[in-house]
Amino acid sequence: MADRVVIIGAVALGPKAACRYKRLVPSAEVTMVDMSPSISYGGCGIPFYVSGDVSSPDELKTTSFHVVRDPAFFEAAKGVHVRPSTRAVSIDRQKKEVLIESLATGAQETLPYDKLVIATGSSPRALPIPGVELEGVHAISGLDEAIEIRELVQTGAVEKAVIVGAGFIGLEMAEALADMWGIDTSVVEITDQLLPGLASPHLADMARRHMEENDISFYFGEKVTALEGADGRVTRVVTDKRTLDADLVIMAAGVAPNDGLAREAGLDVHERGGIIVDDELRTSDPDIFSGGDCVVVKHLISGKPTFLPMGSMANRQGRIIGDNLAGRHKKFPGVLGSWCVKLFEHAVTGVGLTAAAAAREGFDAINVHISQLDRAHFYPEKGLMYLDLVVDRNTGKVLGLQGMSKMRDAVVGRINAVAAAMPHGITVDDLQIMEFAYSPPFSSAMDVINALGNVASNILDGMNRGLAPEEFIKRWEDKDSGEICFLDLRASADSGPVAERMDPTYWKAIPQDELPKRMDEVPRGRKLVLVCNTGARSYEAQVMLDAAGLTDTENLQGGVATARMLGIEP
Repeated sequence: MADRVVIIGAVALGPKAACRYKRLVPSAEVTMVDMSPSISYGGCGIPFYVSGDVSSPDELKTTSFHVVRDPAFFEAAKGVHVRPSTRAVSIDRQKKEVLIESLATGAQETLPYDKLVIATGSSPRALPIPGVELEGVHAISGLDEAIEIRELVQTGAVEKAVIVGAGFIGLEMAEALADMWGIDTSVVEITDQLLPGLASPHLADMARRHMEENDISFYFGEKVTALEGADGRVTRVVTDKRTLDADLVIMAAGVAPNDGLAREAGLDVHERGGIIVDDELRTSDPDIFSGGDCVVVKHLISGKPTFLPMGSMANRQGRIIGDNLAGRHKKFPGVLGSWCVKLFEHAVTGVGLTAAAAAREGFDAINVHISQLDRAHFYPEKGLMYLDLVVDRNTGKVLGLQGMSKMRDAVVGRINAVAAAMPHGITVDDLQIMEFAYSPPFSSAMDVINALGNVASNILDGMNRGLAPEEFIKRWEDKDSGEICFLDLRASADSGPVAERMDPTYWKAIPQDELPKRMDEVPRGRKLVLVCNTGARSYEAQVMLDAAGLTDTENLQGGVATARMLGIEP
């Protein structure tokens, strides 16, 4: 147990650790130091302040009972001293002192500690390009910068904005600028999709199309090479393929852990950045703890160190550190990387590994995609969910899950349910019998997660030879080759009008319930791509065709519903 605790960083983890420790050891002396004048704010709410959904920056700094968490609040209500606008210059581990400097006066002093917490967070990655110093170029480094951006767009001086990076912050800021302020907004991303490393290619493509429908322009596979300006203010963004006009540029190309202070103090730091901590969140110095955006933690699927800059993780770790400062031995076993993001009407969300990431980690992974209603089909208010399940082919172990839906709370809730079970090594078999609360206004009797487990089981068993959405696109592009026929198994009311406008050389409509009697009409000698609305009837048809000896078939995962989300209208 420590009598004097110094905490460097006062945004998320720092305040959580400080207050938890003071509740356990009221007599302790706790001091938080932070470079910013703004402390203990909800940084993940910044895009929603810029958009106007959150009207005042103070709302991001209030408690649930509407008291602003400023230094006076922490002093009076929590017994924690706060030194805002103060920089931690260095750590002397031998003397157990932190050298601090007032950013207002330049005055320096030392703070002695028995235990130290490093909660320095992360900073936007700086791109080595000319022009980043121009006015109108911003990185979302904190609340103060967000206030500047909000004040700028409120003046009406911004007509065109360019976002560099298509991760969470970039996409949320794009929506904020376009939706609320009507700004012509473009996103430049160096990789070939949005949410790289997080969403499957086809879910990312669905999300892109949805954002384009809301007037966001995307430029993928492009590298920003320079920012140009006039009279000291940005006017253009230059990529290796084009030039875009811009009155405002948001640099959102990811973040890097602020591990410099720890590195200079001789603490162990990962070769790719991030302070190394054990499962009690101690650094290589047993008297120094760390957590949040400045550390690396164990990924519970890959088993490897990972960097996860999430405010939710920082808060959970803050409580663990508060406990362990008081002499307890609470563990933080690691992370799965759960995430979600609101993109206009839809939510996109996920947990664990994508199929590509799983393959890189050495798993023999398959990706299972379905589209299904989030609740009972007869209930008036409902919506489709698009889900991607990543499983190990050999063991059936669940490695990851991603989803997208207009039913935003519903899809995030399903991801969270599976995420809660994944640390226990759940398999496809577990998904099939996972218990969910059921009532038609909230779910279907066979929940979408149960259905996803059933489809995955059928694919692993070889009963369902699924065709991935991205592979369907290739088949569609090759439809005139004479080697493929699309067999539409929907009811005549749905399939008939489609068949009338399709070329019969590659499109045939036979309702699934009529298939046994019309088996002689099924084209022979070509690969059959089976389609229906969501993939259920086409699976039934695949089983029937197998029994008839017609086994060269593929069942479109997610059906026509998924194809439409990818811009294909069969």
